[in-house]
Amino acid sequence: MKSAAPAYTDFSALAELKSRAARKVDGSVGEVARQFESLLLQQMVKSMRQASLGDGILDNDQSLFYRDMFDQQLSLHLANSGGMGLAAAIERQLGSGGKSTEPAAGRGIEAYLSRRVATAERPPRQVVEVTRAESAGAVRDVTQWGSEEFVANLWPWACEAAEQIGIEPQALLAQAALETGWGRRGIRQSDGRPSHNLFGIKADGRWQGEQASASTHEYRDGVAVRQRDSFRAYDSYRESFNDYVEFLRSNPRYSQALAVAGDSGRYFTELQKAGYATDPRYAAKVARVMRGPEMREALARLNADGRLPL
Repeated sequence: MKSAAPAYTDFSALAELKSRAARKVDGSVGEVARQFESLLLQQMVKSMRQASLGDGILDNDQSLFYRDMFDQQLSLHLANSGGMGLAAAIERQLGSGGKSTEPAAGRGIEAYLSRRVATAERPPRQVVEVTRAESAGAVRDVTQWGSEEFVANLWPWACEAAEQIGIEPQALLAQAALETGWGRRGIRQSDGRPSHNLFGIKADGRWQGEQASASTHEYRDGVAVRQRDSFRAYDSYRESFNDYVEFLRSNPRYSQALAVAGDSGRYFTELQKAGYATDPRYAAKVARVMRGPEMREALARLNADGRLPL
């Protein structure tokens, strides 16, 4: 049977699939199962993209937009071509052929489409701060967090720093997410310990603390060049936020950025102009992360759970 939605933009086909499911037309359950599998595949592809070393030198907002479109269509194509075998399991759950502890009236595609998701049953994740005093296996460090954990665990200290600067906490989290790839590319010291450096602040001659060496991209005359630099290392992520504030306040060249911190767009533009980063698209990239789906979804979910004072 031909898929009801061969393209992810084919909304009329999706509407037809919903209508067929409501009428219990043969094959509709399988179609829905494949659609669900395609959504899972989209998340897998998205996670693999995020685990890369960063945007390419020639990437821009337009190329990334079309790349996302391609990924979504690829996921749907894979699901319709056999996928990973998850569609069959999903179909058994949605249809009447699978075993279930629910009464018969509560099973089937119609009941599934009409039921509500009980989000209150999801246990909240523990918000913790990782310090060097804790053993490596005691808690997971930032390189092992997802975007929701990244926002939840760093939110208290982002609020503290944001209040001192006069900016939105999510703006600082967006900058930290860009610098570390949502924590997946966190800088580590030579012995494997996390540096807790969230903002890519380098260890210049004024820094008297510990350091961590890492490979980084710098832009010279608009061209990205890979080089190795020394970065500041902290005892905790909270210390990273505090040093970020002190670093900006102690450098007169960032005074203009601090003066417009109430407008995050202007703030990052002035930060870029002052030389905080050599990437000519730095401000635009931070803004894209701040407005992006990972940040929106993390904030919305945590706020719905009552864990963010928004």
